[in-house]
Amino acid sequence: MAQSEELGPVVEEIADRVRRRLQAARMGREEPCAPSPAPALAAPTGNREAAAGPDCTPSCDVCPIIDSCATVLGVRSGAARIAPEVIRTSADIAPYIDHTLLKPDATREEVVKLAEEARRFGFATVCVNSANVGTAARILAGSNTIPIAVVGFPIGAALPSAKAFEAREAIRCGAREIDMVINIGALKGKDYALVIKDICSVVDAAKPHPVKVILETSKLTREEKIVGSALAKAAGAAFVKTSTGFGGGGATAEDVALMRSVVGDDVGVKASGGIRTSEDAMKMIGAGANRIGASASVAIVTGGKATASY
Repeated sequence: MAQSEELGPVVEEIADRVRRRLQAARMGREEPCAPSPAPALAAPTGNREAAAGPDCTPSCDVCPIIDSCATVLGVRSGAARIAPEVIRTSADIAPYIDHTLLKPDATREEVVKLAEEARRFGFATVCVNSANVGTAARILAGSNTIPIAVVGFPIGAALPSAKAFEAREAIRCGAREIDMVINIGALKGKDYALVIKDICSVVDAAKPHPVKVILETSKLTREEKIVGSALAKAAGAAFVKTSTGFGGGGATAEDVALMRSVVGDDVGVKASGGIRTSEDAMKMIGAGANRIGASASVAIVTGGKATASY
Protein backbone atom coordinates (compact mmCIF):
# COMPACT_ATOMS: atom_id res chain seq x y z
CA MET A 1 0.00 0.00 0.00
CA ALA A 2 1.32 3.47 -0.84
CA GLN A 3 2.43 5.57 2.13
CA SER A 4 -0.17 8.26 1.41
CA GLU A 5 -2.95 5.64 1.34
CA GLU A 6 -1.69 4.15 4.61
CA LEU A 7 -1.43 7.45 6.48
CA GLY A 8 -4.49 9.12 4.98
CA PRO A 9 -7.12 7.66 7.35
CA VAL A 10 -4.88 8.31 10.36
CA VAL A 11 -4.37 11.95 9.45
CA GLU A 12 -8.06 12.48 8.78
CA GLU A 13 -8.83 11.01 12.20
CA ILE A 14 -6.30 13.38 13.79
CA ALA A 15 -7.94 16.37 12.14
CA ASP A 16 -11.42 15.13 13.09
CA ARG A 17 -10.43 14.70 16.72
CA VAL A 18 -9.03 18.21 16.79
CA ARG A 19 -12.19 19.67 15.28
CA ARG A 20 -14.29 17.81 17.88
CA ARG A 21 -12.07 19.09 20.66
CA LEU A 22 -12.42 22.71 19.55
CA GLN A 23 -16.16 22.41 19.01
CA ALA A 24 -16.68 20.79 22.41
CA ALA A 25 -14.45 23.34 24.12
CA ARG A 26 -16.62 26.13 22.73
CA MET A 27 -19.64 24.35 24.20
CA GLY A 28 -17.97 24.18 27.60
CA ARG A 29 -17.47 20.43 27.89
CA GLU A 30 -14.56 19.19 30.01
CA GLU A 31 -13.68 16.09 27.96
CA PRO A 32 -14.30 16.91 24.29
CA CYS A 33 -12.14 14.20 22.74
CA ALA A 34 -12.80 10.56 22.13
CA PRO A 35 -10.76 8.27 24.41
CA SER A 36 -7.30 7.46 23.12
CA PRO A 37 -6.15 5.13 21.73
CA ALA A 38 -9.01 4.84 19.26
CA PRO A 39 -9.63 1.17 18.50
CA ALA A 40 -10.72 1.91 14.94
CA LEU A 41 -7.25 3.16 13.99
CA ALA A 42 -4.60 0.70 12.90
CA ALA A 43 -0.92 1.44 13.37
CA PRO A 44 1.16 1.90 10.24
CA THR A 45 3.09 -1.11 8.97
CA GLY A 46 6.09 -1.93 11.13
CA ASN A 47 4.65 -0.40 14.32
CA ARG A 48 1.65 -2.58 15.11
CA GLU A 49 3.23 -4.27 18.13
CA ALA A 50 4.58 -1.03 19.55
CA ALA A 51 1.29 0.78 19.01
CA ALA A 52 -0.62 -1.95 20.80
CA GLY A 53 1.49 -1.54 23.95
CA PRO A 54 0.94 0.87 26.85
CA ASP A 55 3.50 3.38 25.62
CA CYS A 56 3.78 5.32 22.39
CA THR A 57 5.99 3.79 19.74
CA PRO A 58 9.54 5.18 19.95
CA SER A 59 9.71 5.62 16.20
CA CYS A 60 8.50 8.71 14.39
CA ASP A 61 5.59 7.10 12.56
CA VAL A 62 2.01 8.11 13.26
CA CYS A 63 0.40 5.80 15.80
CA PRO A 64 -3.07 5.55 17.35
CA ILE A 65 -1.88 6.90 20.70
CA ILE A 66 -0.67 10.21 19.39
CA ASP A 67 -1.98 12.04 22.45
CA SER A 68 0.96 10.70 24.48
CA CYS A 69 3.66 11.28 21.86
CA ALA A 70 6.58 13.53 22.87
CA THR A 71 5.10 14.20 26.31
CA VAL A 72 8.31 13.66 28.23
CA LEU A 73 10.43 15.54 25.71
CA GLY A 74 7.94 18.38 25.55
CA VAL A 75 7.82 18.82 29.32
CA ARG A 76 11.59 18.67 29.61
CA SER A 77 11.77 21.35 26.92
CA GLY A 78 9.47 23.75 28.76
CA ALA A 79 6.10 22.69 27.42
CA ALA A 80 4.20 23.21 30.66
CA ARG A 81 1.54 25.92 30.52
CA ILE A 82 2.71 29.28 31.83
CA ALA A 83 0.52 31.24 34.21
CA PRO A 84 0.77 34.92 33.17
CA GLU A 85 0.19 36.07 36.74
CA VAL A 86 3.66 34.80 37.77
CA ILE A 87 5.25 37.34 35.42
CA ARG A 88 5.32 40.57 37.43
CA THR A 89 7.88 42.63 35.51
CA SER A 90 9.23 42.79 31.97
CA ALA A 91 12.44 41.10 33.18
CA ASP A 92 10.42 38.02 34.24
CA ILE A 93 9.75 37.28 30.56
CA ALA A 94 13.46 36.66 29.83
CA PRO A 95 13.47 32.88 30.56
CA TYR A 96 10.78 32.35 27.91
CA ILE A 97 12.54 34.20 25.08
CA ASP A 98 14.45 32.77 22.13
CA HIS A 99 16.80 35.69 21.36
CA THR A 100 16.80 35.69 17.57
CA LEU A 101 19.00 36.84 14.68
CA LEU A 102 18.03 35.28 11.35
CA LYS A 103 18.70 37.98 8.77
CA PRO A 104 20.80 36.65 5.87
CA ASP A 105 23.49 39.31 6.25
CA ALA A 106 24.17 38.69 9.94
CA THR A 107 27.89 38.98 10.68
CA ARG A 108 29.98 37.03 13.16
CA GLU A 109 30.24 40.13 15.33
CA GLU A 110 26.45 40.44 15.45
CA VAL A 111 26.07 36.78 16.41
CA VAL A 112 28.64 37.21 19.20
CA LYS A 113 26.77 40.28 20.47
CA LEU A 114 23.48 38.36 20.36
CA ALA A 115 24.89 35.49 22.42
CA GLU A 116 26.49 37.83 24.94
CA GLU A 117 23.16 39.64 25.39
CA ALA A 118 21.43 36.32 25.93
CA ARG A 119 23.88 35.38 28.69
CA ARG A 120 23.55 38.78 30.33
CA PHE A 121 19.74 38.92 30.36
CA GLY A 122 19.11 35.21 30.98
CA PHE A 123 17.23 34.39 27.77
CA ALA A 124 16.20 30.78 27.24
CA THR A 125 18.02 30.37 23.94
CA VAL A 126 19.76 32.04 21.03
CA CYS A 127 18.18 31.27 17.64
CA VAL A 128 20.37 31.67 14.55
CA ASN A 129 20.89 30.23 11.09
CA SER A 130 22.73 26.92 11.02
CA ALA A 131 25.89 28.54 9.61
CA ASN A 132 26.12 30.69 12.75
CA VAL A 133 25.19 28.18 15.43
CA GLY A 134 28.80 27.12 16.10
CA THR A 135 29.75 30.69 16.96
CA ALA A 136 26.73 31.07 19.24
CA ALA A 137 27.45 27.73 20.95
CA ARG A 138 31.02 28.75 21.77
CA ILE A 139 29.90 32.02 23.37
CA LEU A 140 27.11 30.31 25.33
CA ALA A 141 29.26 27.46 26.66
CA GLY A 142 28.87 27.16 30.43
CA SER A 143 25.67 29.23 30.57
CA ASN A 144 22.04 28.20 30.96
CA THR A 145 21.19 29.65 27.53
CA ILE A 146 21.21 27.10 24.73
CA PRO A 147 21.78 27.53 20.97
CA ILE A 148 19.05 26.88 18.39
CA ALA A 149 19.52 26.45 14.65
CA VAL A 150 16.76 26.91 12.09
CA VAL A 151 16.38 24.27 9.37
CA GLY A 152 14.76 24.60 5.93
CA PHE A 153 14.51 28.30 6.68
CA PRO A 154 12.58 30.36 5.69
CA ILE A 155 10.44 28.70 2.99
CA GLY A 156 10.40 25.05 4.09
CA ALA A 157 10.46 23.65 0.55
CA ALA A 158 13.69 21.63 0.82
CA LEU A 159 13.76 17.84 0.56
CA PRO A 160 13.21 15.97 3.85
CA SER A 161 16.67 14.43 3.45
CA ALA A 162 18.20 17.89 3.04
CA LYS A 163 16.47 19.15 6.18
CA ALA A 164 17.62 16.08 8.09
CA PHE A 165 21.20 16.62 6.96
CA GLU A 166 21.08 20.28 7.97
CA ALA A 167 19.69 19.34 11.38
CA ARG A 168 22.45 16.77 11.98
CA GLU A 169 25.15 19.21 10.92
CA ALA A 170 23.69 21.97 13.11
CA ILE A 171 23.71 19.66 16.13
CA ARG A 172 27.27 18.60 15.34
CA CYS A 173 28.17 22.30 15.44
CA GLY A 174 26.50 22.82 18.82
CA ALA A 175 22.75 23.32 18.31
CA ARG A 176 20.62 21.92 21.14
CA GLU A 177 17.22 22.70 19.63
CA ILE A 178 16.04 22.78 16.02
CA ASP A 179 13.36 25.06 14.57
CA MET A 180 12.26 23.63 11.21
CA VAL A 181 9.89 25.13 8.65
CA ILE A 182 7.07 22.80 7.64
CA ASN A 183 6.57 21.97 3.95
CA ILE A 184 3.88 24.62 3.48
CA GLY A 185 2.92 23.56 -0.04
CA ALA A 186 2.48 19.93 1.00
CA LEU A 187 0.26 20.98 3.91
CA LYS A 188 -1.91 23.21 1.73
CA GLY A 189 -2.07 20.49 -0.95
CA LYS A 190 -3.19 17.91 1.65
CA ASP A 191 -0.14 15.75 0.98
CA TYR A 192 -0.09 14.76 4.63
CA ALA A 193 2.20 11.77 4.08
CA LEU A 194 4.92 14.15 2.86
CA VAL A 195 4.30 16.53 5.76
CA ILE A 196 4.71 13.67 8.24
CA LYS A 197 7.81 12.35 6.47
CA ASP A 198 9.31 15.86 6.42
CA ILE A 199 8.85 16.45 10.16
CA CYS A 200 9.84 12.91 11.13
CA SER A 201 13.07 13.18 9.15
CA VAL A 202 14.14 16.16 11.22
CA VAL A 203 12.85 14.75 14.52
CA ASP A 204 14.86 11.56 13.95
CA ALA A 205 17.97 13.49 12.89
CA ALA A 206 17.78 15.80 15.91
CA LYS A 207 17.28 13.16 18.61
CA PRO A 208 17.50 13.54 21.54
CA HIS A 209 17.17 17.30 21.04
CA PRO A 210 13.72 18.92 20.69
CA VAL A 211 12.29 20.14 17.39
CA LYS A 212 9.91 23.03 16.85
CA VAL A 213 7.76 23.02 13.71
CA ILE A 214 7.14 26.43 12.13
CA LEU A 215 3.74 26.53 10.43
CA GLU A 216 3.93 30.03 8.87
CA THR A 217 0.39 30.72 10.02
CA SER A 218 -0.12 33.83 7.88
CA LYS A 219 -0.18 31.58 4.80
CA LEU A 220 -2.64 29.02 6.20
CA THR A 221 -6.39 28.73 6.62
CA ARG A 222 -7.81 27.93 10.03
CA GLU A 223 -8.24 24.26 9.10
CA GLU A 224 -4.67 24.10 7.77
CA LYS A 225 -3.40 25.52 11.07
CA ILE A 226 -5.36 22.84 12.93
CA VAL A 227 -4.11 19.99 10.76
CA GLY A 228 -0.52 21.31 10.71
CA SER A 229 -0.44 21.51 14.50
CA ALA A 230 -1.94 18.03 14.83
CA LEU A 231 0.55 16.53 12.38
CA ALA A 232 3.49 18.18 14.15
CA LYS A 233 2.35 16.67 17.44
CA ALA A 234 1.77 13.28 15.84
CA ALA A 235 5.28 13.33 14.35
CA GLY A 236 6.91 13.86 17.74
CA ALA A 237 7.67 17.58 17.64
CA ALA A 238 8.25 19.22 21.02
CA PHE A 239 6.76 22.58 19.93
CA VAL A 240 4.64 24.14 17.23
CA LYS A 241 5.65 27.64 16.20
CA THR A 242 3.69 30.37 14.46
CA SER A 243 6.01 32.09 12.01
CA THR A 244 9.42 32.58 10.47
CA GLY A 245 9.08 36.35 10.59
CA PHE A 246 9.90 36.39 6.87
CA GLY A 247 6.56 35.23 5.50
CA GLY A 248 4.59 38.47 5.43
CA GLY A 249 2.88 38.00 8.79
CA GLY A 250 3.65 37.27 12.41
CA ALA A 251 2.19 35.82 15.55
CA THR A 252 -1.34 36.61 16.70
CA ALA A 253 -2.94 35.74 20.02
CA GLU A 254 -5.76 34.04 18.12
CA ASP A 255 -3.38 31.70 16.30
CA VAL A 256 -1.50 30.92 19.51
CA ALA A 257 -4.76 30.05 21.28
CA LEU A 258 -5.84 27.84 18.37
CA MET A 259 -2.53 25.99 18.29
CA ARG A 260 -2.62 25.49 22.06
CA SER A 261 -6.15 24.07 21.77
CA VAL A 262 -4.90 21.56 19.22
CA VAL A 263 -1.71 20.33 20.89
CA GLY A 264 -2.85 20.44 24.51
CA ASP A 265 -0.44 20.90 27.40
CA ASP A 266 2.11 18.23 26.48
CA VAL A 267 3.54 20.10 23.47
CA GLY A 268 4.91 23.63 23.55
CA VAL A 269 3.70 26.62 21.54
CA LYS A 270 6.18 29.24 20.35
CA ALA A 271 4.94 32.65 19.23
CA SER A 272 7.28 34.45 16.85
CA GLY A 273 7.09 37.29 14.39
CA GLY A 274 6.27 40.91 15.20
CA ILE A 275 6.68 40.66 18.99
CA ARG A 276 8.41 43.90 19.96
CA THR A 277 7.24 44.89 23.47
CA SER A 278 6.58 43.26 26.82
CA GLU A 279 2.86 43.86 26.21
CA ASP A 280 3.09 41.91 22.94
CA ALA A 281 4.85 39.06 24.71
CA MET A 282 2.32 38.97 27.55
CA LYS A 283 -0.57 38.74 25.07
CA MET A 284 1.05 35.68 23.53
CA ILE A 285 1.76 34.08 26.90
CA GLY A 286 -1.81 34.76 28.00
CA ALA A 287 -3.06 33.03 24.84
CA GLY A 288 -1.04 29.91 25.59
CA ALA A 289 2.52 30.48 24.31
CA ASN A 290 5.34 29.22 26.48
CA ARG A 291 8.18 30.35 24.26
CA ILE A 292 8.61 33.72 22.55
CA GLY A 293 10.82 34.23 19.50
CA ALA A 294 12.02 37.80 19.10
CA SER A 295 14.88 39.92 17.88
CA ALA A 296 13.59 42.74 20.10
CA SER A 297 14.30 40.69 23.22
CA VAL A 298 16.35 43.33 25.03
CA ALA A 299 13.63 45.94 24.49
CA ILE A 300 11.01 43.48 25.71
CA VAL A 301 12.74 42.75 29.03
CA THR A 302 13.78 46.37 29.65
CA GLY A 303 10.36 47.84 28.92
CA GLY A 304 11.35 49.48 25.66
CA LYS A 305 10.09 49.10 22.11
CA ALA A 306 11.98 47.99 19.02
CA THR A 307 11.20 48.37 15.33
CA ALA A 308 12.82 45.17 14.04
CA SER A 309 10.62 43.21 11.63
CA TYR A 310 11.10 39.78 13.25
